Amino acid sequence: MILTTTNTIEGFKVIEYKGIVSGTSSELKTKFSFKTEKNMEMIANVMTEAKEQAFQKLKDNATKLNANAVLGISVDVETVNGSYFFVSVTGTAVNVA
Repeated sequence: MILTTTNTIEGFKVIEYKGIVSGTSSELKTKFSFKTEKNMEMIANVMTEAKEQAFQKLKDNATKLNANAVLGISVDVETVNGSYFFVSVTGTAVNVA
């Protein structure tokens, strides 16, 4: 599965547009203090995990449409009070050759 934020993939041609796909993920952790380096590392790990889950769901949804690529991916990361992280990824599922 090819994933890209661009609208084209060099060396490939879009054969069929399958539809818009998305993936979301949220992670709830205890409140962090942004004051220490250790806490900043923990926050980064939580956000990375949420992002990886969202991308996996995006790929799963594209696979259900029999797509082999997702173009124009947009990533949105939000947090509430530094304890709840929400990641949403959206793109266009396509077949390329």
